[in-house]
Amino acid sequence: YPGMMVVISHERDLLNNVVDHILHLENGKTTLYPGGYDAFERQRAERAAQLAAAKASQDAQRAKLQDYIARNSARASTAKQAQSRAKALAKMQPIAAMAEDPTLSFDFPNPDALRPPLVTLDMASVGYTEGTPILQKLNLRLDPDDRLALLGRNGNGKTTFARLLAAQLAPMEGEIAKAGKMRVGYFTQYQVEELDGGDTALEHMTRQMQGATPAAVRAQLGRFGFSGIKATTQVGKLSGGERARLALALITREAPHMLILDEPTNHLDVDAREALVQALNAYEGAVVLISHDRHMLELTADRLVLVDHGTAVEFSGSMDDYTDLILGRNQPKAEGGKFNKKGDRNAAAQAREKAQEMRKRARDAEAELERLTAERRAVDQAMAEPGSAEPRYAKMTMTELMKRSAEIATALEQAEAAWLTASEALEPLEAAL
Repeated sequence: YPGMMVVISHERDLLNNVVDHILHLENGKTTLYPGGYDAFERQRAERAAQLAAAKASQDAQRAKLQDYIARNSARASTAKQAQSRAKALAKMQPIAAMAEDPTLSFDFPNPDALRPPLVTLDMASVGYTEGTPILQKLNLRLDPDDRLALLGRNGNGKTTFARLLAAQLAPMEGEIAKAGKMRVGYFTQYQVEELDGGDTALEHMTRQMQGATPAAVRAQLGRFGFSGIKATTQVGKLSGGERARLALALITREAPHMLILDEPTNHLDVDAREALVQALNAYEGAVVLISHDRHMLELTADRLVLVDHGTAVEFSGSMDDYTDLILGRNQPKAEGGKFNKKGDRNAAAQAREKAQEMRKRARDAEAELERLTAERRAVDQAMAEPGSAEPRYAKMTMTELMKRSAEIATALEQAEAAWLTASEALEPLEAAL
């Protein structure tokens, strides 16, 4: 898309691949960072470290001034110096370190140990209507430390599979065997929507943890950032992300041996998603994930299971391989080592589309190179002979012209790199066509 674009999204992969600046809104202020989300996160961390160092330096200086004032105000010989330092102290603007949100915390309680396996499926089938299974021939083993991601398009049966593992559906055929004392925590979006908006987080948890001490109830809430006033705030006044965290707190109150999370990030912002990733990696039980957040899947899942064509099988590739599968790229050959005609046509169409895209990128980069080269000549002319400068540069100071010259040099490098990348990608595509 050639025009201006403003994107609001919690998907860091989308932001990394689409935007070239991040406008960060925090505490009523905005800060603009160049680059995608990863670049923003790095720059934000660097800025936080710089502010923390500056604050520590100022705090030390403030302590020295206060100490000098306290020791010398009463002495006639040093009273003026003490007054001078008191004025300097009064003028000193306090540096505030970047505040970290204490509610951005997840801490799943770890379960007691169980011997493997936790779950074994043997030629199981599952569905909602008797005699009409949605998934068949399910064979799977889950151990206490497994990290499993269910992949597949919407409507293929991922949630049905999750409900089978959570014992909300019984197998229609085959067998499912589970460890006798296994506890399961199952998260769905429905649980978030069904929370009573008139009750507080504390009231919700107290009902679920009947017989537990008030300290134990508050400790479980505290694991998910609900301490102090947050614990006694009505759920209806909480954000979507806070309600999702409360639902996670409720389903893990008994330290489950297996967490099944069906789209847990829908209401979470990017920082909260990162906190969830860290909590899942620290959790010692088994995890089954259904999520569209590729970043979270790549950082937490050790095994991939593809739910497709009425069954679920282990997927031996990576998330990149799964993306290729969904988009029809790099597909394996059929029996006999030949592509079928339909696959051949699809591959040729994709190659043509890709070649067209690369040609456009090469043309755009070449046009940008020509434009920037012409502008650089004009800026150089303005710096060398101000009297003959173009009107838009005649008004600039030498410092502004030098700054613009440096910006053009950087942009030229980027445009040249883009042209080379597109040209190199285009060459094998044209050869294949």
